[in-house]
Amino acid sequence: MKTILVTGATAGFGRAIALKYAQNGHKVIITGRRKERLDELKQQIAQDYGTPVLPLCFDVRENTEVEKALQALPADWQNIDILVNNAGLAAGLGPIQDGHLDHWERMIDTNIKGLLYVSKVVCNMMISQKSGHIVNISSIAGKEVYPNGNVYCATKHAVEALTKGMRIDLHAHGIKVSSVAPGMAETEFSIVRYDGDEERAKKVYENVEPLIAADIAESVYFITESPKHVYIQDIVITPAAQANATTVRRNQ
Repeated sequence: MKTILVTGATAGFGRAIALKYAQNGHKVIITGRRKERLDELKQQIAQDYGTPVLPLCFDVRENTEVEKALQALPADWQNIDILVNNAGLAAGLGPIQDGHLDHWERMIDTNIKGLLYVSKVVCNMMISQKSGHIVNISSIAGKEVYPNGNVYCATKHAVEALTKGMRIDLHAHGIKVSSVAPGMAETEFSIVRYDGDEERAKKVYENVEPLIAADIAESVYFITESPKHVYIQDIVITPAAQANATTVRRNQ
């Protein structure tokens, strides 16, 4: 039984990833800002799988909250085997000159700084135990820039660069660092990007069969459950209808 820490576990990829590990008998630490959703997920895991689960309610954007929560882990939860840095978001979609500072700061603070805050604490735990695996959830937006994606794409390009840097820095300590870069996936992603406009969000996936959260969970689990001598460093996963960030085949 391994101990898994999943950030942003209250919805989408994070929730699916937590359920996947719990389903396979692992202990799961779930984090997020929405306590009621963490409690619901904890209850579901307990009822469906009976595996240990520890909910931690904090905001990855606040380093003091991150340190307080993770440095106070109970003794039997401190040996984290796998960290999945999933917490992230896209806010807004428009040309750079029309960007909103609030959108920019939320993306930078969550997608980059939040990943760093959590990784700083956990990678030092892993160094002490001379093992571990970190999986950063990136995006196809970290591989290529698309129109009106500017700052979001920049944050995911930063995740790609950080993943490569972490991979080098932690290699001597026996810690693997991987990334999963999803393409079009139907979660809360577009609803958040469009500030809660569900009708606009639905149009993103019209006449397309997108990825779902469970697809990403399967990829993350595959990476971390590969044999010890196998190192899957990077996966890009898109629906069959998507060739790259901007080329999508829609059914008529």
